[in-house]
Amino acid sequence: MSLQPVRIGLIGCGRIGRVHALSVTAAPGAELSTVVDAVPAAAESLGELHGARVAATPEEVLASDDVDAVIIASPTATHVDLIDAAIDAGKPALCEKPIDLDIARVEALRAKASAATTPIMLGFNRRFDPHFSALHARVASGEIGRLEQLSIISRDPAPAPTDYLAVSGGIFRDMTIHDFDMARHFVPDVVSVFASGTAQFSEDIAGLGDYDSVVVVLTGREGQQVTITNSRHAAYGYDQRLEAFGSEGLLEAGNVTDTVVRRWSADAVEVREPYQNFFLERYAAAYQRELAAFVAAIREDAPVPVGFHDGWAALVLADAAARSAAEGRVVEVDLDA
Repeated sequence: MSLQPVRIGLIGCGRIGRVHALSVTAAPGAELSTVVDAVPAAAESLGELHGARVAATPEEVLASDDVDAVIIASPTATHVDLIDAAIDAGKPALCEKPIDLDIARVEALRAKASAATTPIMLGFNRRFDPHFSALHARVASGEIGRLEQLSIISRDPAPAPTDYLAVSGGIFRDMTIHDFDMARHFVPDVVSVFASGTAQFSEDIAGLGDYDSVVVVLTGREGQQVTITNSRHAAYGYDQRLEAFGSEGLLEAGNVTDTVVRRWSADAVEVREPYQNFFLERYAAAYQRELAAFVAAIREDAPVPVGFHDGWAALVLADAAARSAAEGRVVEVDLDA
């Protein structure tokens, strides 16, 4: 396998599946071998676009001798069963977040996933963003001393369609879950969660009993503070920022524009282009680097950088935040359980 491309089977050919297909076809060490989707036309169009075989079922993909590993980009409700099946088939799997909306289903698979020798990686792609990754490396090197506070800001340009939000599991499990994983990337041992949520601008979201704006405070075992600010809209584009404050200084990763060109004129100075307006633009490099890390783990028979435990922990924090916001209190968590 070290001399040949890793042959990837893609389960799920919707929007995120197509993102993964592009990452696979762009990667020198991978090849898109087979695709499948519950909507055959989606699989057929993607297979034709990338020259991949179209399978009839996920079981066919997992049983194929022409597939070395799979990417699970199907609906969330299918993830647990497909991870379970991938372990049984001995196929390394990269699964989109979250593992499931029901922590009990995740718990039921946890022991098996922990004992498996088959690599199971979770799709928390933001860890692989070049800007956030560089900031994390510099914090880990001690450049700003002991990390004391981490601020994560994540605001979408506009809410997702209401029919999607209705089945998403709510803002904490759908949107903030990325930020929970990023928080644990810097502060793995979170011990308490306090969350506040409001529905300020979207009647549709309020009608679902969900929040369009949330603020979360996480506390680490050594007293570190992590604040997460989310909103389902931002008039100025996709707002994605990190600030790490430590005993010896501060590091910040700001928003991204298409170029770094600025304009000075009589009516304004230092005018930049708008922020990138969609996650596919902002995190294109992150998805590619995520895929490269998955392929490297397979080739080198090494642990994946983001595993099943990380997916479980992010969902534990999401559930705790939902409880905290509903009850107006701090919720303690045990991520060592």
